[in-house]
Amino acid sequence: MADIGNLKASLGDIPLVTDPTKVQLRSRDFYWYSPVLKRQLENVCADLVVEPRDEAEVIRALAACHRQRVPVTVRGGGTGNYGQAMPLKGGVVLDLSRLDKVREVGLGRVRAEAGAKLARIDQLCQVDSAQELRFHPSTLKMGTIGGFVAGGSSGVGSITWGILRDRGNILGLRVITMEDEPRAIELRGDAIQKVNHAYGTNGVITEVEMPLAPAYPWVDLIVGFDDLMSAARFGDALARQDGLVKKLITALGAPIAELYFRPLKSRIPDGASVVLLMIAEPSMEAFRDFLSLWPGKILLERAASDPRRKGLPIYELSWNHTTLHALRIDPTITYLQVLYPPPSHLELVERMFRHFGDEVMIHLEFVRFDGQIACFGLPIVRFTSEERLDEIIAYHEDHGCPIFNPHAYTLEEGGMKQVDHSHLAFKREADPSGLLNPGKMLGWESPDLDMSLRSYLYRSLAG
Repeated sequence: MADIGNLKASLGDIPLVTDPTKVQLRSRDFYWYSPVLKRQLENVCADLVVEPRDEAEVIRALAACHRQRVPVTVRGGGTGNYGQAMPLKGGVVLDLSRLDKVREVGLGRVRAEAGAKLARIDQLCQVDSAQELRFHPSTLKMGTIGGFVAGGSSGVGSITWGILRDRGNILGLRVITMEDEPRAIELRGDAIQKVNHAYGTNGVITEVEMPLAPAYPWVDLIVGFDDLMSAARFGDALARQDGLVKKLITALGAPIAELYFRPLKSRIPDGASVVLLMIAEPSMEAFRDFLSLWPGKILLERAASDPRRKGLPIYELSWNHTTLHALRIDPTITYLQVLYPPPSHLELVERMFRHFGDEVMIHLEFVRFDGQIACFGLPIVRFTSEERLDEIIAYHEDHGCPIFNPHAYTLEEGGMKQVDHSHLAFKREADPSGLLNPGKMLGWESPDLDMSLRSYLYRSLAG
């Protein structure tokens, strides 16, 4: 068992959090979205929270923890949904929120420390040179850039720019190893994938370099339809209008909006399926012409200058925030993460909708996926039992809809990242004692376990 007393003494003047209530709070993320993870992870807690103020203190902290053989779990904004930043083996939570400097803004790129909030980076880039991040999670206001890379995958803007695994969507990472004498390593190009979406299991990200896009004034819209498939077909067709500049296309089947979007309840007709949109102001005239060809009606429109957007921007009704709004109304529900593979994605959506009805309420996020238009699903599930949840997952996968399971906390079981020999080789180099976020990488914990037959969002480096 680790000697936390000796560890605290060896950390010197690095800020620490020792109050048990605060330590427990920092040992949590949004794992409670899942009733399965809520049961499994409820008692997980660190022994100590360490808050380094710069990279030098990160290195000192990692060296001290390595000497004492204390596990380290890295934390950003704590906005993950499946235990990415929860310390399964106790030890130290390394909170990087004080590493919040934006190092450089240039044409088409920004470099920032890992703890910098995404919203602040976005704002600084807009002021500096009318640029913005290509895409971001719905947790823009709370999430950090390091946490997004270590635990995220896609988000608002993915309809244009794809997802984090795509080449060019992360330009560079600075990573600190966990050894007797920790080293700083700069990863660029395909080497980035060794630590991209790896939950901090094979290196501590201290800086991230990301690409930028032109910043547009975005118009928030909600368009209503009488049925789900009309809304889905509209979203799919709009996604293919390459001349229309867009940042978000979210289709939600009834009764999601009318039940769970309490601030907008008066605007949502009973039984309406809706499409949430962010359209660039210069594209609005062309968008209206496109919409006139469809049986949809604008239920809400807010210009970029509308002060009401600051209180509830439309992206905070999309992606994982949709589930959050639903949980606030009905804490018994949960969700899934689904891929409806192109080109038959709409047919697959309709099959799931017809089969499950209101038990699995359809939520679609249209994205660029492997160069094609596709949709990810984050359906809201009326939870009854873990056994029934397994049956719902099996039905999706048996009918060609891979599940990236948000009810599992390991990289492989969740279906997000396929850990191969290259990942493991880098893990052995960067964390030879296996102290970084232990319990999250099955390829390290159980190397004989064969997980090669399932689908992964982040595939083998060899593939």
